[in-house]
Amino acid sequence: MTADRSTSVDTPAPDSLERYSRQVRFAGIGAEGQQRICQSRILLCGCGALGTVLADTLVRAGVGFVRIVDRDFVDLSNLQRQVLFDEQDVADHLPKSVVAAKKLARVNSQVTIEPHVADIDWRNIREFAKDVDLIVDGTDNFEIRVLINDLSLETGTPWVYAGCVGSHGQTMAIFPHESACLRCVIEVPPDAGSTETCDSAGVIAPAIHMVTALQGATVLKILAGRKDLVPPQLSIVDVWDGSLRQMNLANLRDKSQCPACVQGRRDWLNGGNASQSVVLCGRNSVQISPAFPAVIALEELERKLESSGTVTRNPFLVRLTLNNPSYELTIFRDGRAIIQGTDDINVARGLYARFIG
Repeated sequence: MTADRSTSVDTPAPDSLERYSRQVRFAGIGAEGQQRICQSRILLCGCGALGTVLADTLVRAGVGFVRIVDRDFVDLSNLQRQVLFDEQDVADHLPKSVVAAKKLARVNSQVTIEPHVADIDWRNIREFAKDVDLIVDGTDNFEIRVLINDLSLETGTPWVYAGCVGSHGQTMAIFPHESACLRCVIEVPPDAGSTETCDSAGVIAPAIHMVTALQGATVLKILAGRKDLVPPQLSIVDVWDGSLRQMNLANLRDKSQCPACVQGRRDWLNGGNASQSVVLCGRNSVQISPAFPAVIALEELERKLESSGTVTRNPFLVRLTLNNPSYELTIFRDGRAIIQGTDDINVARGLYARFIG
């Protein structure tokens, strides 16, 4: 499902910057930087915890065009950290991108907001990114991130990565063929079930806000024409223990044998490594198979999922039963999962990302 119309109102004259006066007075942006921001076009991939905070920040900052792509609907558990949604949105069971666009339009009528209800994959990402200046990561899984990374290298479009779980997160900017790319840092996405997710380890809102503050500042630097102020580093923050550290990536690209930016492979963009989703006929179920079959430690996965619902395990699989709404996830040792209770591939992939990774 894709929204047919952008949510916007008449754009003001270029010199109408009063709304941004405090931002213009900031020396790092100024009037020229603000004009650049107002003329910029971005693609925001994902409108969950990271995405809603970023969308709110960037629309208020005056980014001229914001295309929001998200596959999910608003859920009660989102309200703790996803700032654009409320209880009525949960009751209405509305798509996140549509709700976000309507609320953001009331925040800043000068910005054009284009919502899409879609699952970003190798078949559609080129269309979503074809006319933007920057891609901003608001996603919740590595498969989409390495796909964005491939697209960035293929088209020369910069992007800003971020991720968050528990009380910690990280962010970095990628300038294709200039800086280290995501696969210089993480060559292969983690195996399914091998890392924590927000649904297995939880996440606290202050961590989201800290990571998006760093990410949002980086976005504004790039859009304002101050790319020179973006250091080649991975910033890692933990709000629970109050730590902030930077990993210097200045020479990483030259030293690595990165399969993407050095060897020129586009493993995800060409569809070769895309996970497979199949609707199981007559069963109201979807099977998800990861791009790389893994060997999942079922006992460890059982512990991770205990707080999420009713969990059972045998030597071959782990089964998670959710009560509201009613879904059942059966996860096999090779990372494959059958999600029962839906025949919507987008819903199934969203559940897979939330609980398995």
